[in-house]
Amino acid sequence: MFTGRLITAAVSLAVATFSATAFAAPHKEPLVTYEWVQKNLDNPKVRIIEVSVDPGVYERGHIPGAVNVSWHTDLVNKVSRDIAGREDFEKLVQKAGIDKDTTIVLYGDNNNWFAAWGAWLFHVHGLGEQVRLLDGGRKIWELKQLPLSTKTEEVKATDFKLPEGKPELRARLADVVAFAEGKSDIHVIDIRSADEYNGKIFAPEGSKELSVRAGHVPGAVNVTWSKAVNTEDGTFKSAEDLKKLYAEVGVDGSKPIITYCRIGERSSHTWYLLTQILGYDVKNYDGSWTEYGNSVGVPVANNAGTVWLGK
Repeated sequence: MFTGRLITAAVSLAVATFSATAFAAPHKEPLVTYEWVQKNLDNPKVRIIEVSVDPGVYERGHIPGAVNVSWHTDLVNKVSRDIAGREDFEKLVQKAGIDKDTTIVLYGDNNNWFAAWGAWLFHVHGLGEQVRLLDGGRKIWELKQLPLSTKTEEVKATDFKLPEGKPELRARLADVVAFAEGKSDIHVIDIRSADEYNGKIFAPEGSKELSVRAGHVPGAVNVTWSKAVNTEDGTFKSAEDLKKLYAEVGVDGSKPIITYCRIGERSSHTWYLLTQILGYDVKNYDGSWTEYGNSVGVPVANNAGTVWLGK
């Protein structure tokens, strides 16, 4: 399993071994460091992709060579509420210059929320073996005052065909309702803030995607996503600390797991660490609370007793 010390040691060894113009060895771990990215900025076998929350972040400055993918338009079905389908996602992958031997490195703002969502989507469409996250995302890149480019990157398209997908990595409303009604023996993790989980608030201030019910899925445990990262640089905590964090609420990987949040992006962050760092069996419920909390007849736990007043 991944540890920050092992990755740092591997990067140091690569820097010492290869010449200034050589690329680092192919990266097999689920996370890459900013040093590794620096070493591979011109590597034709590496495609760096930014997936940020807010439009305009990429244009203001991005990792040199990175292409921009918008979660608002590129990773979703723009008509129905759904993830990008196979045909559209294949076109996106081809346009990004990705081929069968490309290492795909995703990063973004807000501690990689939507970069992790993008990574989850790459896994759903069968490209998980090629995907890595830049540990710390934009936060650590900017913290280290590393170069940013404002150039719109142009890459040569490919004719790459997607392999068989993994739809089993996606949880549906019926899966979560079955758990809430005691019909499935799994763990469900709500990774929203404690106030969202307890029903004190419906969503973070300024959010536009809302539900008419506050609270959480009955039986779900609450581990806020931010507890899994180091505050100073946004990197993930060690595998040992992560195991302890989830074990404290009874989640140890012995049962299948479903993660959810409000619209699926923060839960993807937790999905990524649970599956790729800890090796647990996890599905991401991208419908999350905006689907569950707006569904008729589903059980809801609302500790605060907050009632929606139409505002």
